[in-house]
Order: sequence, then C-alpha cells, then structure tokens
Amino acid sequence: MKTKLFLITPPFTQLNTPYPATAYIKGFLNTKGIDSVQADLGIEVILKLFSKEGLLNLFKVSGLKFQDSKNTISDNSKRIYALQEEYIKTIDAVIRFLQGKNPTLALQICQEGYLPEASRFAQLEELDWAFGTMGTQDKGKHLATLYLEDISDFIVECVDYNFGFSRYAERLGRSANSFDELYEALQQEPTYIDDALLSILKERIETIQPTVFLISIPFPGNLYSAFRSAQWIKEYHPEIKIAAGGGFPNTELRSLSDARVFEFFDFITLDDGEVPLEELIANIENANYNSYKRTFLLEDGKVVYKNNSVKQDYKQSQLGTPDYSDLLLDKYISVIEIVNPMHRMWSDGRWNKLTMAHGCYWGKCTFCDISLDYIKIYEPVAASLLCDRMEQMMEQTGENGFHYVDEAAPPALMRALALEILRRKLSVTWWTNIRFEKSFSRDLCLLLKASGCIAVSGGLEVASDRLLKLIDKGVTVEQVAKVTRNFTEAGIMVHSYLMYGYPTQTVQETVDSLEMVRQLFEAGVLQSGFWHQFAMTAHSPVGMHPEKFGVVKETEIIGTFANNDINYIDSTGIDHEKFSFGLKKSLFNFMHGICFDYELQDWFEFKIPKTKISREYIFNALEVADDFNIKPAAKIVWLGGKPSVDYFTKSKKGNSWDMVSLTFHDKKDSFTIQTNKQEGEWVVAILDKIAVASTKIFTFQEIKSDFESNLEDFELFWHSKPINTLREFGLLVL
Repeated sequence: MKTKLFLITPPFTQLNTPYPATAYIKGFLNTKGIDSVQADLGIEVILKLFSKEGLLNLFKVSGLKFQDSKNTISDNSKRIYALQEEYIKTIDAVIRFLQGKNPTLALQICQEGYLPEASRFAQLEELDWAFGTMGTQDKGKHLATLYLEDISDFIVECVDYNFGFSRYAERLGRSANSFDELYEALQQEPTYIDDALLSILKERIETIQPTVFLISIPFPGNLYSAFRSAQWIKEYHPEIKIAAGGGFPNTELRSLSDARVFEFFDFITLDDGEVPLEELIANIENANYNSYKRTFLLEDGKVVYKNNSVKQDYKQSQLGTPDYSDLLLDKYISVIEIVNPMHRMWSDGRWNKLTMAHGCYWGKCTFCDISLDYIKIYEPVAASLLCDRMEQMMEQTGENGFHYVDEAAPPALMRALALEILRRKLSVTWWTNIRFEKSFSRDLCLLLKASGCIAVSGGLEVASDRLLKLIDKGVTVEQVAKVTRNFTEAGIMVHSYLMYGYPTQTVQETVDSLEMVRQLFEAGVLQSGFWHQFAMTAHSPVGMHPEKFGVVKETEIIGTFANNDINYIDSTGIDHEKFSFGLKKSLFNFMHGICFDYELQDWFEFKIPKTKISREYIFNALEVADDFNIKPAAKIVWLGGKPSVDYFTKSKKGNSWDMVSLTFHDKKDSFTIQTNKQEGEWVVAILDKIAVASTKIFTFQEIKSDFESNLEDFELFWHSKPINTLREFGLLVL
C-alpha cells in the first residue's frame, strides 16, 4: 500500500504567513521518503471569500436577510449593503495590493474616494497623527485593512457570526470541557464559511487522492473547522484515515474520553508528531503492526490511549528542514492595524518560521505548562545547522525574513547563530522571543543587530519583584530595564508581555506594576507591550498545586473533552477583570509616546491607591553603572573591516616616535585612531584574527597573552582612547 499524506491547517490562523506545523512535518516526511502534500486552507478560504465572485455571492446570500422585515440590521451593515457595487468593483485590486503585487494602488487608496468606507474608518480621525510617520505603502495597507474589517463586520452580522480573520467559531473551542456544544454545532447544516471550506477541500481531495488526511489544530479558533473538514472526509471518503495533532490537542485533549470525537477522527496524537505519525503510517500499512506513540484511538467503542512504541523521539538535527512547498506563498496578504508595533510584525510581511531549540531552557515559570514535553524537554539546534536551514528556506521561498518561534531563545545560541550568519555573509532579517536575561549585554545586543535581528519579545509579566519571584521568572524589574535598554540602544525593538491578576496580586501591586510599565515606556526602553489577564492551566505549577499560590479550584471535575483552563477563586477576592480597560488604554497611549504626565487614577473610573513606586525608579536603575570587569574567557569579536594604514613620525622637544594612523570605514561613518607603530601594527594583526569572518574565536585572555608576548601594559592599552573608539564601532566583548 502506497501511503500519501495530505496535511492541512484548517481556517483560520494568520493572513500574512503560513502557520509552520505542516511545513515542519513535511520536512520530516521528506527525510523518510514519504509522499505528502500540504495546504493552508485558511488563506484559501479567505481568498475565495474576499474576491469579486465571493462578494457577489456574499451580497446575494445576505440579501435574504435584508428582505425579511423581522430582522434588525445595523445602519453600518445597511450602508455596506448599499455600497456593494463599490466593494465588488475594488476587492480584487485591494487583495492584489495586499499581496504585494499592485503597489501603485497605494497612491489611489490614500486619496479619499477610492475605497468605500464604513464604521472601521471612524477611527481615522484619532489616528491621523500616526500617518505622519507612515509611508504611502503602509498607509495604503492600513486603509485597506480597515476596508477588509468592514466587510468582516458585515459577514459577522449578516451571514456567519462565528467569522474572524484569524479564528473561526473560537468560542466552541475555548474551555470546552464537554464536547456537547461542538458536537451539536456539527449536526447543523454547514455554514456559509463551511461551504467555502468544503468546496476547496473537495477539489483538493479529488486532485491529491490521499490515503491519510492529517489535520494540524494549533488553536481553539481552528477546532471547529478541523472537525467540519474531518466530518466531510468521513462522509464522502471513508477509505481515507484521518489523524489530528498540534497545539490544541497537546494542551487541551490530554484526558480525552468522549467516544463521539472518533466519529470524525481515527487518531489523535500528542506532543512531537514525527514518531507518532511514523507509527500511524506503519499501522495503516500493516494491520498487525500494533505499535503506537502517544496516540488516542477507539477500540470496542471506548477511547484508549496507546503509547507502546519503543521508538525514541528524533533529535532536532534529524528532523530535516521545514518545507514550504505546495503552500501559496505569493498569495498571503499583509495587513497593518498599527496599534501595536509587535502585533504589526505578526500580521505584516512573510516570515519563514524556525526554532532554535525545542522546549524552554529556563522551564520554571509557575504560570506556564512546564510539565508538558513541548516546554520540559529542552534540546538546542547547532547554529551551523540553523544557518543551513535558513539558506535552504531562502532558496525555496525567496524570502529572507525569519521568525524564530521559540518559547525562549537561549542567549548563548543566539550569539552563536548571529556569528554564523555574519561569517556566512547572509543578508537576513529575524526576530524571536526571549527571557530578559542579564547576559543580554550591550555588546551581545549589538552583535544580534549586526546579524539582522530587528525585534525581541519577552515576558515582564507582573512588574513587581515579589510576584516575579513567586512566578519564578528569574528576573527583577531593574534587570529588565537594563536589558531592554541594551536592546533599544542597539536598534532592536522590544515588546513585553504583561500580566495582571496573578494569584495573590493586590490592587496596590497592579497599580505599582502599571507605574513601572509607564516609566519603562517613558524612558524609551520599551516600544511595544500587551496586557493579558492571568489564566490558570491544568499543566502549570499553579494548576497542579494551587494551594501553594493562595487559590482554590472551583471544581475538580475533569471533562470528557478539553481540559486545560481552570476556573479558580483567588484568596484576595479581587475582581481583576475591572482593571482590563484602564491598563490597555494607558498602554495604547504609552506606546505612542504620550500621556506620561497623567495620574494613574486618570485611567480608571473607580478609586485606586496611589503608587508606592518612586517616579525615578527606572531612571535610577538605568543610572547604575555596569560591571566593566572582563572575564578571561569572554569572547572578543571585531565586526568592522580592515583599516587603511598610514605611517608618520611624531616629534616633540627633540624626540620623535614612529606612529601609525588607522582609518576605518563602516556603513555610516569613517573614523581614525592613532597609536605608536608597535601597538598600531598589533591592532591591525589582532583585528584580522578576531574578525567576525574568522572560524576561530579568541578569548580576552588569549588576546592579552598575544599582546604581552611583545608589548607591555595590556590593561593600560585596553582602556586607552584608541581601543575605546574601536569599542564604539564594533569591537565586542561577548
């Protein structure tokens, strides 16, 4: 039996770039010679809906609702319906523009009168000031984004209230302890969005003719469409075996017991999917094989979990390079909402996705699922292999932008990766998620910037040292301030994840945390942030040992379907939800560099205590001098080029010295240093040895020994003006 897999990501994830799970699996299957085809049905459904033909059909279907006098329809939807000819006329051109294929349209979009405007454009007056810093292309993308959101609002009100650009029927997947509601929804007639999805799926199945249908379910917003897709396959192609895996099953379905799930799927696998999938294929090809890895299936009408395989999970180096073939890479659309700089990066531009390391090297944060393998098992990938994969992916996709999707990228590996990128002279752009480690020194941040790193995101969580200790974050607010300054001064944007409502958090701590955040933005060391309310999950230390954190679970009943989010009662009795609007509104303004002089009370409609944080706390933390002692094992790297050398003689009071003038050119400036001849010639020689292109990395001790083999007083020379100048222009201590 010849196995052929069809891998899909169901609607919806991102509009601008594929979710990488199927590309990772396809890359692995390539190493095994297993035939597979992949598709992102999310972008395909969006392009079907948001097209001339799609809108013609949309307005035709919605017309029935307008004809029924019993229906109450908003003025906004009435306006869009009345302007339907304008939407139908412009939609294809706008989509091509957002795909990067029609850049001249920006000039017309930016002039009033081209795009039909509904309620989303009402915010333009508030955002006019932002356009001063946006180019025509960006402004055009933003206006086109509002245009699409207007149509989306119309779809939600008049056709399918479950619709959303990056999620579909998400409420059915969130905290779904029981399968009942989702099961009932699947017994209804397919929705308008379902019809679009299933028509594409039908065409693909007929063309590919797979033997195995594999669905990646990363988020709750993909769950309904995954089940709807599987349901259609079961009805019309019962001979095809159906399996599911991904982020949602890995976190939510670990105690699955509802047999009805297997009316849709034959198998559901957990955690890393490579070996489970390999074993599934062996079972499908040989009924007597009977070896499974982390797999749920139905036997005698009951859900069973089988994990009897003796195969070990593969090392990261064995998984192959993610393969993006089959995906419609030139069809993704970039949108700009501009409210949040980091969120803009998520939605604008195509990013190749890679991972530096499996799991998290810290693995201690008490709110995180650190008991699960995707966090617990830490395994880094060699920098040379990462660069090999980057080069292969650039050749395949034609894109040199990379988003490293690590839980937290390790600083030492980031350094090694940056050095390897620079050695290979790769022109790449990349960003990733980090912990605000003190090892992110000024010089390491400069190295990362030189290699193409443009942004990092990290968790400050609750900006309170007591709560950071309770979270076991391993950082302090002062440390975060210094690290964010190092990144910012290197020209790398910093986004911080912020949390409120952590167990035992007091109102005073919430207020003080907001003051810390205000000061970080006012100091210019944070450029982006996002507040989210703490959620207790079953696989985190808080969820497993709530008594240690002052909370009580509301119920111990384990559902038969999804089990991850846990309702709890905090011993403080505080309603943390009421802080949500004020925290987010203040952050919106801080991100745009305004309202730092507002009293914190101004952001809330209820009484809050005054902050106990000094107004100079962050300023003073940034004033504390760093330790300039250099460890003997520190690595010394020169990012600059070779200097031009001029010899001259310096005379004073009858004495003369042989001198050297070294002139350097970097991409922005030229500069010159002068030393005596011996020291100058040593500088030229040592810079050649420690140049970033060199395969050997020298330590501070090795450089010191090299200097002292012919010269004296290395420490004095190291702290001299010529070396200090070189330190400003790319002589790094790592």
